[in-house]
Amino acid sequence: MALKGILSSEVGVHASASKWFNLFAKELHNVQNTTDRVHKTKLLEGDDWHSIGSIKQWTDIVDGKESHYKERLDAIDEKNKTIVYTLFDGDFSKDYNVFKLLFQVIEKGNSAFIKWTIEYEKVNERVEPPYGFMDHFTKSTKEIDAFLLK
Repeated sequence: MALKGILSSEVGVHASASKWFNLFAKELHNVQNTTDRVHKTKLLEGDDWHSIGSIKQWTDIVDGKESHYKERLDAIDEKNKTIVYTLFDGDFSKDYNVFKLLFQVIEKGNSAFIKWTIEYEKVNERVEPPYGFMDHFTKSTKEIDAFLLK
């Protein structure tokens, strides 16, 4: 059984691609106001939420229980509407050596899709792939989309 893996999910959304990318690239601090799955966020390091290398503390509900972790912003690619994060500490450190989260807004004609990709490395073979976190991001997408349409 491999310790490294990739999970990916693509979710169709109704709000525009620009609204979606703007939220994650320039207003990430507002995500806690758009979904019931995110309970608390806090900027720990960096000039602001959107500077490369900034570190935030998150408290989310994943698999029905509270999850605590830190997130570092690694890259923002405006041309390809892609943002890369590293999630670490808290609940991640006991199960994963590496946990990268890629957020991408994809435009196809008049439609937009949110693609979530998780690249991970488990600490051992007994750890399950992070299906619960992928489910969390997918379900949050639907809640955030409803908020963006208001």
